[in-house]
Amino acid sequence: MATVHHSACPLNCWDSCGFLVTVEDGKVKKVEGNPEHPITQGKICGRGRMLENRTNSEDRLLYPLKKIEGSFQQISWEQALDEIAEKLAHYKESFGTTSVLHSHDYANGGLLTNLDSRFFNLYGGVTELTGSICWGAGIEAQNWDLGDAYSHAPEDLKNSKHVVIWGRNVARTNMHLFQNLQAVKKNGTKIYVIDPIYNATAKLSNEYISIKPGFDGLLAAGIMKELLRMNLQDEEFLANHSTGFDDLKALLDSVSLEYISEAAEVPVETISQLAEVYADRPVSTIMGLGMQRYENGGNTIRLIDALAAVSGNIGIPGGGANYANKQVGQSFDYQNMTMAERKSSSRTFTMMRQAEGILSAVDPEIKMGIVTCGNPLTQVPDTNRVREAFESFETLVVIDQYMTDTAELADYVLPAATAFEVEDVYYSSMYHHYVNHGPKLVEPPGEAKPDAWIWTELANRLGFGKEFDFTREEFMEKGLVSLSQKGITLEKIREEKFAELPVDEVPWADRKFKTPSGKYEFTSSAVVDGRIKLSLPTETKWSNPELAEKYPYTLLSIHPLRSNHSQHYHLFQPEPYVKVEIAGSVAAEKGLKDQDYVRVWNDRGEIHGKVSILKAAHPGTVNIDEGLSARFGGTVNQLTSSRESDNGFGSTLYDCLVNIEKIEKDR
Repeated sequence: MATVHHSACPLNCWDSCGFLVTVEDGKVKKVEGNPEHPITQGKICGRGRMLENRTNSEDRLLYPLKKIEGSFQQISWEQALDEIAEKLAHYKESFGTTSVLHSHDYANGGLLTNLDSRFFNLYGGVTELTGSICWGAGIEAQNWDLGDAYSHAPEDLKNSKHVVIWGRNVARTNMHLFQNLQAVKKNGTKIYVIDPIYNATAKLSNEYISIKPGFDGLLAAGIMKELLRMNLQDEEFLANHSTGFDDLKALLDSVSLEYISEAAEVPVETISQLAEVYADRPVSTIMGLGMQRYENGGNTIRLIDALAAVSGNIGIPGGGANYANKQVGQSFDYQNMTMAERKSSSRTFTMMRQAEGILSAVDPEIKMGIVTCGNPLTQVPDTNRVREAFESFETLVVIDQYMTDTAELADYVLPAATAFEVEDVYYSSMYHHYVNHGPKLVEPPGEAKPDAWIWTELANRLGFGKEFDFTREEFMEKGLVSLSQKGITLEKIREEKFAELPVDEVPWADRKFKTPSGKYEFTSSAVVDGRIKLSLPTETKWSNPELAEKYPYTLLSIHPLRSNHSQHYHLFQPEPYVKVEIAGSVAAEKGLKDQDYVRVWNDRGEIHGKVSILKAAHPGTVNIDEGLSARFGGTVNQLTSSRESDNGFGSTLYDCLVNIEKIEKDR
């Protein structure tokens, strides 16, 4: 008999949807939206629906595997755990705990995914990763400007006169915001989209502004210049609630509007019009993640933050520099779960440059890698270098549900349970502020186990098992201590299926910022030289004309529509392939048409795929969706750089020039 249960999407995504899951004969049969959820209201995307296939696929990893003489063989959990624990003990004793690297990403948003950190801290502290491939430069930028990265609540959008969607295709990545935009537009709110590609969100807009990729910060500077020229700035905010404005003004005075227009490839008239829009408060600026994936990424977000501040759109209903909402994650008590105080050693590499870190590490060298919640061989920039690094480990352990590109390199692969096979609570620090309950609905297939069980068994073998001697329920309660004091208990979340977290729905309304000065800081006092800079991408004709002559096209690597990074591609029917989307200008220059087979390359690597000509895209733009594995033609990260953003916390995935040519398919 089929039964329907509430659940929640675990994917690290903007929307964090509520689910209704149908279970029959111990198997997940259908995943649908929960109409009772206050934000997602019964509508879910293709990524969420794919979780049914992800749970049931015959390709699931079912047993622990060990690579013996180049091929994987099934072994028992006891053997796998004994041998991995023995190696961990050996490396700790012989080289120190930082000879072990914990490579992780943020595939899922469950509270108990933090137990891997608990394990490694109790082990003594390993080499860990800092920053973020995804959004790190922008988070750090807002830390400098405002003291934290907070966004307005979804329902506040109805207070906006204008909404500027800057570098973000919410129709693809944030469907419930897209519905919200449709609703406010009907009530008279004007919507503007600034993006290199005329996408589905741009179709909704009142006006679309095409921009050269990576030049968004420069455009923001131009808009501010016009605001000041027309005397439309918010003098009260600047005088009473900010510091460092004189530095910003001097920066703006150092560059002409004509140069900005030429470099960003946006007409002067459009820049002036946008200044008038920003002065007509309230204006909500909703920023995407792609435009901070350049070497100038931190300064890009800082310039857009500054535009919101200069125009008086910070801390007012309907306004905001909306990038992320870290208030959500701050509601939980991670320290109770991770026990960071117990680690005695520490070393860090940035997530972007982990390959370089692995290969150059000394005192100690990296001997062992353990991968959780990630697939570095697909997702980390400069794939060829990453492969070299991961092949250098004496021992590599991967915990996953499928045989990923990274798992294929491993010495041990441990099969993990999916979200419907464990209980957890799920949330996202990206859009809305609700936490969702996900109960255990079915048993894991074969011998797949929850991550928490794996860490507990390893901890028992390494002598700190008592710190894992808790039930799953007790671990969740550790993470909910502060919320429980406000009446949001695990019992309440279970019973009501979701709970609204206590956040400021209009951040900074009290004009009290979390910066050292307590004010908005145009020049950050948190770092040595905190002035904003008018920096440009590294790979562009303005910064490196010789490179641009050799590789004249800008490559983007946008998130796929139906897969959360690399997680779902292997489930697609028909099988996916490398789609090379190109602007009409590229097609004309290279004599390309739809379905032509092409080679895209630069000094870091190359990839082959089929052409799809974009209906409208900024001249010189190429896109290849990220996440595709080697079996389907290879990851676009064969072409991307592992350089870090200007503030050191983000990737430069989009700061990438390439060339393209037609080839024969069998080449």
